[in-house]
Amino acid sequence: MKRIILKSSSPRRFELLTKMGYEFEVKVYPVDEKVDNNLSPSENVKNISFLKASVNQELDYGSILIGCDTIVVLNNKIYGKPKDEADAFNMLKNLSGKCHEVMSGLTVIYKEKCYKDVVISKVYFRELTDDEIKLYIDSKEPFGKAGSYAIQGIGNKLVDHYEGSLNNIIGLPTEILSDILGEINGMED
Repeated sequence: MKRIILKSSSPRRFELLTKMGYEFEVKVYPVDEKVDNNLSPSENVKNISFLKASVNQELDYGSILIGCDTIVVLNNKIYGKPKDEADAFNMLKNLSGKCHEVMSGLTVIYKEKCYKDVVISKVYFRELTDDEIKLYIDSKEPFGKAGSYAIQGIGNKLVDHYEGSLNNIIGLPTEILSDILGEINGMED
């Protein structure tokens, strides 16, 4: 089995990769996650995942390097992590009663090979009252989460239904990652 390095401090990605049955290390280097307004949301999320996977890659050459970034998109607008309670409230108010996309950019680098992809799932929110939004914000769960919610937590009460990969919505598109890791592990060294 080849050495795997997850380039993310996300506890959700750590948990999902662990559930896949892989042993891995976590190494996180700072990268500029600034959105380029000249690019589409999917191009932005793909580029950020590549930055995460490729930063200092020469230090771990020969290891499988995994970078991932997840964003929430409504009407072509990116909803990142909330800055404060007011920001979280505005995001959740905007998502209320609507369908939005959750996009994860995934980059896997192994030696000279580089796999880059974007996985998109759709999430349909119920119509939320201001009180429901405030109560959810009081739980502190929205902080550190793209779009100000966690579908795997109490945020699932905000969701009517979803289409696509639940793990992608949580933050790691495990289905496509499994295929990529299977291909790489089958390669001769």
